[in-house]
Amino acid sequence: MYPRTRRNYTDEFKTQAVALAESVGRTEAARQLEMSVKTLDNWVDATRKGLPLSSPERKTITKEDSELARLRAEIAELKMEREILKKAAVFFAKESR
Repeated sequence: MYPRTRRNYTDEFKTQAVALAESVGRTEAARQLEMSVKTLDNWVDATRKGLPLSSPERKTITKEDSELARLRAEIAELKMEREILKKAAVFFAKESR
């Protein structure tokens, strides 16, 4: 898997994207801007509710935080693989009797 990079959008871009979404539709605007429809939906909903498009309390993600998240995901995947192997072993043990 390739590591995902988080795209950062300026407040001006978000405002223009919301205006585009209201004029041509959310799906078409997201396609034109090459972004997720859900992200655009969140911006449109926030604008309609009068909420700010950016969150001042959002902290920047450090390399350590990114590495920690990657390792946690890897651990979860390994645990899932281990459980699958355990179930397969039980299945084949029952079948060989």
